[in-house]
Amino acid sequence: MKFAFWFSLFIAFYTFVGYGFLLFIIIKIKRAVKGRKVVLDVADELLPRCTLVVAAYNEEHFIAEKIANSLLLRYPAGKLKFIFVTDGSTDRTAEIIATYPQIQLLHKPERSGKIAAVHRAMEFVDTEAVVFTDANTFLNPEAIIRICRHYSDATVGAVAGEKRVHIDASADASAAGEGFYWKYESALKKWDSELYSVVGAAGELFSVRRDLYEDVPADTVLDDFMISMLIAAKGYRIVYEPDAYALETSSENVSEELKRKIRIAAGGVQSILRLKPLLFSFKYPLLSFQYVSHRVLRWTVTPFFMILAFITNLALAFAEKGWIYEALFAGQVFFYLLALLGYIMEKRQTRVKALFVPYYFCVMNYAVMAGIIRYFTKKQSSVWEKAQRRT
Repeated sequence: MKFAFWFSLFIAFYTFVGYGFLLFIIIKIKRAVKGRKVVLDVADELLPRCTLVVAAYNEEHFIAEKIANSLLLRYPAGKLKFIFVTDGSTDRTAEIIATYPQIQLLHKPERSGKIAAVHRAMEFVDTEAVVFTDANTFLNPEAIIRICRHYSDATVGAVAGEKRVHIDASADASAAGEGFYWKYESALKKWDSELYSVVGAAGELFSVRRDLYEDVPADTVLDDFMISMLIAAKGYRIVYEPDAYALETSSENVSEELKRKIRIAAGGVQSILRLKPLLFSFKYPLLSFQYVSHRVLRWTVTPFFMILAFITNLALAFAEKGWIYEALFAGQVFFYLLALLGYIMEKRQTRVKALFVPYYFCVMNYAVMAGIIRYFTKKQSSVWEKAQRRT
């Protein structure tokens, strides 16, 4: 029982805190020995031709603003193309896009899911680089330049931009928790990239070399993650570019955020099963270490080890004489009470931001378990399941 407790506690700690701390130490040592690598801007003529691909489904409330944002992106004249694909949309999304001659619109009435729309769009991409971004996110003006300058390095196969969540003063647990989570994720991605490679990209903003792009199966849930990791599996790096960012609003409420997280968790299990060679890759051991530490543990065993740590800690607190088990159990109880209090406050629409993080943390780990169940009971679809976001 002692082994079960300490091992499960170690896995939980390592997954959410220890890996980040270890990365920080390694990066500090690497900088001391080799110095910090600086990414330089490149001349306009050296930037690759690029296509911005936006897959939109029923986004009539955001699409005009998205188009305006896209057309303001800075890039050398004649080198940036725009493709918007709106398959299955039943509102005015396609109609609005059609009024902009600068944008190539792809639309068909059938709804086959985001990845099918992306596959169709890629048939029309003839540029060296392609950037994917969501219809409800807005990019900083220099985003495409900041991303595409990395392709002057032949070892780079994909670039992940930064996701930023807009949080207003009336933010609830979903907004504050999501915002804190992505700030921590951004730090991990910076260190991952500096060590070797980011482990996967988020669909809000990422880019790949066109000749390295590979269609993923039509039932893929996390298409952005799979597309980028298949490139990493070929020996190319995914670099992180924090100066290229996508700004979006948070989920409308915790229920909507939970729906999104469960979908991601189900997609995470699917991705792990399809990327089995990366779990223990002798060819790319550093990538495997990052992949397992940053993604696999979160999406599989860690939530269950958290439960095991609580149960075994409870038993040891009563069976063993010594303050260590009692103190650790008291700490666990205190944390989960904060999460419960955060839940109660959220239901009463009372904003206590100090309680949002433990509550969001528990929601996130519950979503992983629910996602695993959803995947293995075959209830997860690749078709868009839009989470409602704040407007």
